[in-house]
Amino acid sequence: MNQIELTLPDGSIRSVASGTTGLEVASSISSGLAKKALAIKLNEQILDLKRPLKENGTFKIITPSNEDPDALFVLRHSCAHVLAEAVCDLFPGTKLAYGPAIDKGFYYDLMSPKPILLEDLSKIEKRMKEIIKENKAFNRLEFSAEEGLARVQNDKYKLDNANRALARDDSDGVLSFYVTGEENKNWEDLCAGPHIPSTGKIKAFKLMSIAGAYWHGDQSSDQLTRIYGTCFADKEGLDNHLHLLAEAEKRDHRKIGKELGLYHIEDHSPGMVFWHPKGTIMVNALKQYIREKISRLGYDEVITPELVDKSLWIQSGHSDKYDENMFKTNAGDREMAVKPMNCPCHIEIFNQGLKSWRDLPLRFSEFGKCHRYEPAGTMHGLMRVRGFVQDDGHIFCTEEQIATEVSDFCNLVKEIYSEFGFNDILVKLSTRPEKRVGSDSLWDKAEKALEEATQLAKLDYELNPGEGAFYGPKLEFVLKDSLGRDWQCGTIQVDFNMPERLGAEYVGKDNQKHTPVMLHRAVVGSIERFLGILIEEFMGDFPLWLAPVQARLLPISEKFVDYAKEVQNQLIQNGIRAELDDSNEKLGYKIRQCELQKIPFLLVVGEKEIQQNQVSVRQRKHGDKGSMSVSDFINLTASDRKIFR
Repeated sequence: MNQIELTLPDGSIRSVASGTTGLEVASSISSGLAKKALAIKLNEQILDLKRPLKENGTFKIITPSNEDPDALFVLRHSCAHVLAEAVCDLFPGTKLAYGPAIDKGFYYDLMSPKPILLEDLSKIEKRMKEIIKENKAFNRLEFSAEEGLARVQNDKYKLDNANRALARDDSDGVLSFYVTGEENKNWEDLCAGPHIPSTGKIKAFKLMSIAGAYWHGDQSSDQLTRIYGTCFADKEGLDNHLHLLAEAEKRDHRKIGKELGLYHIEDHSPGMVFWHPKGTIMVNALKQYIREKISRLGYDEVITPELVDKSLWIQSGHSDKYDENMFKTNAGDREMAVKPMNCPCHIEIFNQGLKSWRDLPLRFSEFGKCHRYEPAGTMHGLMRVRGFVQDDGHIFCTEEQIATEVSDFCNLVKEIYSEFGFNDILVKLSTRPEKRVGSDSLWDKAEKALEEATQLAKLDYELNPGEGAFYGPKLEFVLKDSLGRDWQCGTIQVDFNMPERLGAEYVGKDNQKHTPVMLHRAVVGSIERFLGILIEEFMGDFPLWLAPVQARLLPISEKFVDYAKEVQNQLIQNGIRAELDDSNEKLGYKIRQCELQKIPFLLVVGEKEIQQNQVSVRQRKHGDKGSMSVSDFINLTASDRKIFR
């Protein structure tokens, strides 16, 4: 019998007979390991424990762990099957579409004879727990194409799935089904696998929600019911996840944005943000913060058109990559496109007038409005929109200047993120994608330059092969928020290609014309997304410089309103964003409203304050600060109102 070699995670090699199962390998190591095992991973493929092994490769025995994506994948996929079985038991006649594991959980799409409602989830969960308690084995059955198709001939969705599986390039002409339960009392589903040994291995799950879904995402096809759930290796993992979900719901920027009156998005302009006065204050404050930071580093701010002849995007190479995501229109006999990014327009500015090596590096910045046609299903509040503003910038430099410029930018990103409290930053170096422009020699130089820059900036990075921009490799800066979520915001990209395509040149020391290198960079990326992150990070309780309203005047009664207006005007003249609540409501109600609006300072005025020409100051989360003159209050807040300390 042929032998195969399995390389274990510790680097040791185990030689076994071809056809040995993963369970047998686990048993040969220890009975305890075999008892805990959920599945195995051979090379990059996860397989059932009982599948025969027939090739050499890296070998891993998957055991329950909330930290192992492979363990969660197989647990969640199996839990989706238990969900489907429970629904079929409770809603006879249900037709199943498919039920994959996804990030953070699983779902199953199905067509039931009567609507499944949110209140039905509890009884579905109850039936799932019964199936899990029965500890039914997952058994894989394989059939020829003809036999397999016959088993699903009366099921529209499974028949379609089977034909799609057989049409794939990697199809071996075999269809697999998974059966749970005893003979004549079993339940089966068409499925490629893999699955855990038995339902009893599922220790912690919860059904989360119900939604509608179209068959294969086709809006002209059947509308199905989608049931979402999640599953973890143990109760602790599930409880932690549910806690994070509850915390995320409290922090949801869409909810907080509405409560604080910052912005809204409506059907008239899907994916476009209507910034309200208070939200606009925050947009401008963030822009000014960035503007002051980069102006010290020698950036010249520019403004470029939003509508540009499509020929520019063809010449730059963007049309090949982004055509489906570009908004286009006709102006007379010219086809125009709304810009999805700013870089070609910045080259157009660079090309005005002859440039010398003495002019380099030349740094342009722009808060450029860009538009991209994102699919409807991908849009999410401020985090993913169709119209957004980038804190964009492009540096035109020589090859010798790349490392210093990139290093300086990396230090800028670290400084800005740190000032917002984001100190846990992951840096990814994304290398050449399969679909790209430019020669391999240029890509070699660009990737080498980025590596040298990370060393100069003393940055550790994670390699991200094949994920660079189509014109050059890039560094991506991923910040981690208080809920442990990752957000890719900042980026810098080394581009040898686009300047050449658009005819950018400078005169070098040798008096010859050369093509500059172009560094594409953004610190926060999308202003909209970064503000969404900040809303959730601070839960609307913003630092004073960013808060839309910094102080609210609360006169105790109507007769003190005139004095409150005088104080308000004085504060406004000194750069403090102050509001006046001159309603007839009681003071306690006014204070509660200020708390709901998360206003940093409340200034109460009554008879005593007028007599002493003062205000009574209450600071959010710090309580009563006592009475003080208006000038003392202005001085008290001066430091925190500054963008830069």
